[in-house]
Amino acid sequence: MQRIKQGDDVIVLVGRDKGRRGKVESILGDRVIVDGINLVKKHAKGNPQMGDPGGIQEKELSIHISNVALFNASLKKGGRIGFRTNDEDQKERFFLSDSSSVDS
Repeated sequence: MQRIKQGDDVIVLVGRDKGRRGKVESILGDRVIVDGINLVKKHAKGNPQMGDPGGIQEKELSIHISNVALFNASLKKGGRIGFRTNDEDQKERFFLSDSSSVDS
């Protein structure tokens, strides 16, 4: 079970987007792509056969998973994640700072 999953609300801990929040779009090994975070401009060559116009396009690049933390809405900041088993013997994630579990 991963500490950060697709669809989680995360906060960026370091870099030029420090303090910004976003939703995890995808996980690529030890890197994550967060919606609206780490935007770069790419120059793309157009392809008229595919109907793809060229020009400058904004694209989201990946961030290392250690540079984001799961956002804790009750504390209004990023939190560390732990694992425990609930009463039905299912593994669940919870915030280490307080005992509330993460809705997965």
